[in-house]
Amino acid sequence: MNKTTTNFSRFVILMLLQVFVFNYVQWFHFLNPSVYLLFLILLPLEIPKSWQYILAFITGFIVDAFLNTFGIQAFACVLMVFLRPHIIFIFNGLKHLGKGITPMPGVKDFAWILGYTLLLIFVHQITVTILEVFQWAQWWRILWTSGVNTLFTTFIVLCVEYIFYSGRSR
Repeated sequence: MNKTTTNFSRFVILMLLQVFVFNYVQWFHFLNPSVYLLFLILLPLEIPKSWQYILAFITGFIVDAFLNTFGIQAFACVLMVFLRPHIIFIFNGLKHLGKGITPMPGVKDFAWILGYTLLLIFVHQITVTILEVFQWAQWWRILWTSGVNTLFTTFIVLCVEYIFYSGRSR
């Protein structure tokens, strides 16, 4: 399969899982994994920036439509994709990632993947939580909810990554 087909398949599968399964997983009334972020995390870097932003917006918009969150997920996804090259630059030792290299298992080591995934998901979760709560008086709730959701989502995303992508080197 070529990269476009692989990315489209990944998008469809992850969105269906998010919309029909993971949106209904809510433990303790705040723990809700965002597995669809794996699509944005694994987007190839050689895609033009404008297309990355459009894909991030569409991804967030679809989840917003099913969660009735009025653009919160779309904004958080676009912000995550905006910060992604900067986070990669920092995690890659202030060097740009080589052309055609996707940040996934088999290409990068576990510590790199963990830090990259954890930081991107934290950016998404803190943005979503701040926009949902929208009261600085509840800063502890914002940090707690964002932190726990980040850890839970990162765990699930890394499990999916290592189950499906660890044997492949691209």
